[in-house]
Amino acid sequence: MIRVTRRYEFSASHRLHAPGLTAEENRRLYGKCNNSFGHGHNYVLEVSVRGPVEARSGRAVDPAALDRLVRERVIRAFDHKNLNEQIEAFQRVVPTSENLGLLIHRRLKEGWPEVFPGQWPQLEKVRIAETPRNIFEVRGEHESQRH
Repeated sequence: MIRVTRRYEFSASHRLHAPGLTAEENRRLYGKCNNSFGHGHNYVLEVSVRGPVEARSGRAVDPAALDRLVRERVIRAFDHKNLNEQIEAFQRVVPTSENLGLLIHRRLKEGWPEVFPGQWPQLEKVRIAETPRNIFEVRGEHESQRH
């Protein structure tokens, strides 16, 4: 098996604020990320797939096909957006990077069969960095969580 990881970038803003909490609880829980004006990140997204090397092409995944899928299902959806206000899923959950990673993973899995109809390659994980110190990883076993 070969693992192939491709890196992508997009920018988005959000405010961490849970409607079920008081203003003071939100400030305590989210600190500066609870700023009422929100804040932005230049996210770095890594998408890892795995599969055997195909004899004909010598590759485990067609990188152009993966790039198209990520562009359609992730970049176009989130780039230069206010996650709280412009992404329907974040009307129901706080747009933490954990929840963003889960949503990206789900969106890729939903589009996967159309782009990669066979058994291989398989989506292995999504890794998203909101800052150089804050990195979040979602593997396939978490796909049952819904937004």
